[in-house]
Amino acid sequence: MRDFSADHSALALNTASLGHNLDGYGAGWPPERVIDACAARGFGSIVFWRREIGTRAAKIGERVRAAGLSVAGLCRTPFLVGGEATDRQAVMDGAKASVDMAAALGAPVLTIVVGGVHPGTKGTAASLKILADRVAELAPYAQACGVRLALEPLHPVYAGNRSCLTTLRDAVDLCEKVGAPNLGIAVDVYHVWWDSDLETQLRRAGPGRLFGYHLCDWLADTTDVLLDRGMMGDGVADLKAIRAAVEGAGYAGPCEVEIFSAGNWWKRDPNEVLDVIVERFRTLC
Repeated sequence: MRDFSADHSALALNTASLGHNLDGYGAGWPPERVIDACAARGFGSIVFWRREIGTRAAKIGERVRAAGLSVAGLCRTPFLVGGEATDRQAVMDGAKASVDMAAALGAPVLTIVVGGVHPGTKGTAASLKILADRVAELAPYAQACGVRLALEPLHPVYAGNRSCLTTLRDAVDLCEKVGAPNLGIAVDVYHVWWDSDLETQLRRAGPGRLFGYHLCDWLADTTDVLLDRGMMGDGVADLKAIRAAVEGAGYAGPCEVEIFSAGNWWKRDPNEVLDVIVERFRTLC
């Protein structure tokens, strides 16, 4: 397992940790200020959200690289299934536009949060079939653009409205079903910390399918399952064991800190948040 105590260049900031994924939260720093703050603290890379990028993808990507950082990824496609994804053509157009943005930004990975149970269906089986069909259409387009697609399974509490894809097992199954070389998985501590089958499924995925690793913590007494994530070390996830399993399965890429925290970390000075991230990453992750 990698030692981050003296070298945290594998550390990536997902800008959601500063509240930049939702309107009305965070300090409102522009991408350039985030880039400079991360470079000053020795972060290796940054992951942006589409809403921050707008029409400036190429320019922001160049700015990141000029600061000595890399763009690790882009969040995220629109939902591919569920109540917001009933118009197939509009869904695919939006997903392909996300791929275009990732390519212009120089982001090697585009994260897919898939969407919830599709209207007119029950359970998740039918939704997963629709998802597989749409991912199979998107993957060749992304491949031609040099972009990898990372399916992110979410905690089962989100199955109804945010992600019918809730386990790493189902994510690996979907990758195998579609069979695209640029389709893989993003493993987020928040969503998999509870899964007793995690190590087995990570080995199934292997280095060829593990495209991302996201860090935060699950608070035992969370007040909001979406917007009350914990800073690493403040919750109940076994961070060292999870990373050992992820790296044991062959992952050697960035470790992306992604903390949704409307009532705590998003209210703090971003400088403090970034400093705490570095300290916790080097000592606890």
